[in-house]
Amino acid sequence: MVDDTGIGDPPDGLTAAEIGMWQAFRNGSVYDLRSGDAAEDDPHGGYPWGPERSVRARIVCWLLLDGPPALAGRVSSLKLAGVQITDVLDLAGGTVVPYTELKGCRFEKEILLPEARFTTLRLVDCSIPRLEAARLHTEGDLHLPRCRLHNGMRLTDAHIGTDLLLNQAVVYRDRRGRSIMGDGMTVGQDLQAEMLESHGELSLRGAKVGVSLSLRGSRLANPYSRRALNAPQLTVERTLYLTPAGVGNPPQTSGTTPARGTRVQRFECEGGIRLDDGRFGDAVDFGQARFTLQNDQEVSLRRVQTPELRFLSEAPRRGKIVLSGARVVNLMDRASSWPGPGNLQMGGFTYENLIPQGSFPLSRRLAWVAAATAEYNPEPYEKLATVLRNGGEDADAREVLLAKQRRRRETLPPPPSSGATPRTGRWPTATAQDGPHCGWPSCGRRAPSPSPAPTTPRSNPANTPTGTPPSSPSTSSCPSSTSARTATGNSAAAGSGSPPP
Repeated sequence: MVDDTGIGDPPDGLTAAEIGMWQAFRNGSVYDLRSGDAAEDDPHGGYPWGPERSVRARIVCWLLLDGPPALAGRVSSLKLAGVQITDVLDLAGGTVVPYTELKGCRFEKEILLPEARFTTLRLVDCSIPRLEAARLHTEGDLHLPRCRLHNGMRLTDAHIGTDLLLNQAVVYRDRRGRSIMGDGMTVGQDLQAEMLESHGELSLRGAKVGVSLSLRGSRLANPYSRRALNAPQLTVERTLYLTPAGVGNPPQTSGTTPARGTRVQRFECEGGIRLDDGRFGDAVDFGQARFTLQNDQEVSLRRVQTPELRFLSEAPRRGKIVLSGARVVNLMDRASSWPGPGNLQMGGFTYENLIPQGSFPLSRRLAWVAAATAEYNPEPYEKLATVLRNGGEDADAREVLLAKQRRRRETLPPPPSSGATPRTGRWPTATAQDGPHCGWPSCGRRAPSPSPAPTTPRSNPANTPTGTPPSSPSTSSCPSSTSARTATGNSAAAGSGSPPP
């Protein structure tokens, strides 16, 4: 609607700064109150801005919700630069049609946008105590680059029509310990949070991103609880980037990987990462990422599904890497990226192809499997052997299966100590407790106890008939065995009707 009748003139009671903002809104031009001094114009600095640079939040809401019509041939919009907004900016539940862009502005109190609707909202390099925007709906972009939010921001269940930009923003935690709450948020295209500084938990539980999620060069720190990035059931249609960003003047936050030779800033995370049950259409990229974990913290990728996992980070000194139940097609990794024994879990982890970067000999790959199996588990060995065999490396696959058998034998209990020992092949000798043995290994029966001495006098050898040899025990077979064989023979003879011998 165009007004040429004077109906849109500023009302009474406005300050000079507010009258200027009113006229700029109707004209669709930028209302710039910056002085030109970088230190004085810094919205994050301590230099005070007086009434000449201040407007009331109520007047801003008036313009956005029910502002005057545009001048002839103009499109009304709110474009502010170097302006201080006093009081609470409350647009909760409202519908804002004009284009809104604020650069280098300072908000005295929090911004309330729950269930508000915008076309496009851009807040660039602004100082904001807190942004409350649960269930916010934008048809276009939501931009918050280089902003500083001192008590966190809430975007729970928000719907962003195109892009969400948080590049180089600095966000501090709220009273619950969270810096950004984006649970259930939907972003139509890209979510770019490159070189973001998050001091608290970045929560994206159940969020959906239509294209890519970029955390290139970001620094996440949460020494107050277990996780710095908490994003289970996250869905990204293309790629999640936890990789370096180019550092230049200006910084390269264009959503692309820096060219070779460019000075970069790595992705760093102080605290645990949780990506359980995530779905990623192209890849999850940990290139050169650096994790600082405590003993009870972990980088958890449980049940993640993605065509490619690029695990090319630095190995954390403490904490665990968990891949249990994850399913990937290509595993791109480096030997130096994996932690040592006891800090890697891969139960149920499936992959189809190995794409090692740099030297990754089979001995290191076997050590990688052993590190994930503190207790013997054949599954990781068999999976590795299958992948190697499918890749035409039959010799390496056989070596992996042999390593599995060696590992299995290490866990078997020692054999029982009965009969001949496997080391010497000798039969155990009798002891005083065992009593005398028969002396025949095949018998295993003890010799009968010695009979008491006869009471009758011994016969005189002289009275023995000549030619009769003295009786002596047989030394060719065990008496008990001979008796047993004789009894068997008698039974067989009786059965056949023949008289016993």
